[in-house]
Amino acid sequence: MSSSLPLIVTRLRAAGCVFAEDEARLIVSAARTPADLATMVDRRAAGLPLEHVLGWAEFRGLRVAVDPGVFVPRRRTEFLVTEAAALAPAGPAPVVVDLCCGSGAVGAALAAILDGAELHAVDIDPAAVRCARRNVAAFGGRVYQGDLYQPLPAALRGRVGLLIANAPYVPTGEIGLLPPEAREHEPLTALDGGADGLDILRRVTEPAPRWLAPGGHLLVEASERQLPGLTQIAAGSGLVPRVASSAELDATVVIATRPAPAQDLT
Repeated sequence: MSSSLPLIVTRLRAAGCVFAEDEARLIVSAARTPADLATMVDRRAAGLPLEHVLGWAEFRGLRVAVDPGVFVPRRRTEFLVTEAAALAPAGPAPVVVDLCCGSGAVGAALAAILDGAELHAVDIDPAAVRCARRNVAAFGGRVYQGDLYQPLPAALRGRVGLLIANAPYVPTGEIGLLPPEAREHEPLTALDGGADGLDILRRVTEPAPRWLAPGGHLLVEASERQLPGLTQIAAGSGLVPRVASSAELDATVVIATRPAPAQDLT
C-alpha cells in the first residue's frame, strides 16, 4: 500500500493538512487493507482528527487509545504531567486522582512514571470513560463515570497526594474560534469552560482541600489571562497557589498546595 503514498499526500495536502507527509505515513502504517486505507484517508480529508482516524495518540511516550468523539490529548498537557511527577513525595507512591480525564492520557502517563501509584480517574462522558479504562488498565487504575468528585470513593478524602485536572477552560464565546477538528469532533463538555472559562475549574478547586492529603497538590491547566482569577480562587479555598509555565509547549499550569500542619517543635 506504500505505492499509494504520493497520492495520499496530495489528497491530504489539498484538504489542508499541514503535515501531510507524516500523516500519510502514519495512516498507511495503520491500515490493514486497501479498503481500510481508503476509508481512513477519506475520514482525515473530511476533517476528522488524525488521532480519531488512527485510533490512538502519542502522549509522553505512550500510545494512548483515542476513540471517535473523545477529547484528543494535547502535547502541551505533557507539561502538566512533568510538573505533577516532580511533586511526587519520596517514599510510597501517592494516591493520584485525574479529574476530567478524557482518554485517561494524563493519569496513565503519570502512573507510568510513578510506579505503584494508586490511580483514580473520572469523566462525565461515557465514551471517555470507556476509552480511559483501556488506557489505565495496565497501571491498575480505576475509572468512574460522573461529575467531578461525585463518583469518587469517600475513603479518598484527605488522602490524595496529586490531584490533576485538564478541565475545560475555553470561554463559551470563544468555542467558535477553535479549529474545526476540535469544535466539530470533540465533546463540548471537554472544551466549554463557561463565560470566563473558569466554571469547571472553580468546581475543581474549591472542594480540593477536602480531598488532598496535607502537603498534597492540585495541578490544573489554564490560559495565562485566567491566572489572576484562578490563583485567587485557589487561595480563597485555603490552598497555596503558584504558577509554572513552559514557553516551548505554550503551557501554563497552576499548582495549588494544601498546607501541611506546622510541626510542634516544643
